[in-house]
Amino acid sequence: MPWDNNTGGGGRNSNNGGPWGQPSGGGGGGNRRGGGGTPSLEEILSRGRDRFQGGIPGGRWGLVGGAVLLIAVWLFNSIYTVDPAEVGVELQFGKPKPELSNPGLHFHLWPVETVEKVSVALNRTTIGGTSGARASDEGLMLSGDQNIADVRFTVFWSVANPIEYLFNVREPEDIVRLSAESAMREVVGRRPADDIFRNDQGGIAGQVQDITQAILSSYGAGITVSEINIEYAAPPSAVVEAFNEVQRAGQDETRVQEEARRDANTRLGNARGQAASVREQAAAYANQVVQEATGEAERFNQIYAEYVNAPDVTRQRLFLETMEEVLGNSQKVLIEPGPNGNGVIPYLPLPELRTSTPSSGAPTTDVAPR
Repeated sequence: MPWDNNTGGGGRNSNNGGPWGQPSGGGGGGNRRGGGGTPSLEEILSRGRDRFQGGIPGGRWGLVGGAVLLIAVWLFNSIYTVDPAEVGVELQFGKPKPELSNPGLHFHLWPVETVEKVSVALNRTTIGGTSGARASDEGLMLSGDQNIADVRFTVFWSVANPIEYLFNVREPEDIVRLSAESAMREVVGRRPADDIFRNDQGGIAGQVQDITQAILSSYGAGITVSEINIEYAAPPSAVVEAFNEVQRAGQDETRVQEEARRDANTRLGNARGQAASVREQAAAYANQVVQEATGEAERFNQIYAEYVNAPDVTRQRLFLETMEEVLGNSQKVLIEPGPNGNGVIPYLPLPELRTSTPSSGAPTTDVAPR
């Protein structure tokens, strides 16, 4: 049933009513385009059909231009470039592909596939120091000997697994900062202050690198820590004078101990040298005495052998040698009595000669008549 026959006004082919059975304006009979009348549904459809039959503005070339524009937009979003210091991770419906895009020009099916670019260049994160709002306290650490140390160090890191880097952690640079700071506090808390300030900074940096890498690997961050560089390690500025005074006192203690140890070594060395000299002198004296005794014994044995062979001669010889040894060092005055004693002074002051000889240090003079 036509839409213009809903009201019952007029017959099936009546041209006197509107689309809802209302009379057309102006009393016109069958003209549907009469002035001021409402067009029927068929007229509206007819008008639309006539327009589409006439074609869109520009005709066929407009369709071609639109298609070309759509293809250009699709190609623009489907073709991407990866820089030399980057790698690309393609996502298909939000899921990463296992293959990575190396530097260069690449193609993917947009919008089904998208791409995320990750920089693989060496990054550096500085922790501690005096720059930044949060850097004033993050470098202050407690050492193993209950001293406070202000440490500034730099972490050099790079992306090893771009997929893990993108999807396993959020804000990876903060993860690196917090992990390195935690590792440094752990190592510093086990070391004395002298190791941190000057004695073993290389060993501390190596331990911090190992612990930081272990933490990041446990998180699956896809990050490799290549180096830890300790740039500054000193007491806080508020206590640096007191710390230097303690260090000077420790150095003075060490110096005094070294001087005492050196003096003790000197005295001990001298005592050991004197003891060795006394022992050597004693050994030499003992050897001398033994040699002299041995020589005397051999000499006695030789004399005894001669005495056995000729007792009288040996006895006479021993007597003469003994008298020679006894009287050889004494002064003697021989007075020959009798008529042959010519030239002898009648008076010889023998008492004065005897008393004057000991005072002058000369041997005693014996007077014997001959």
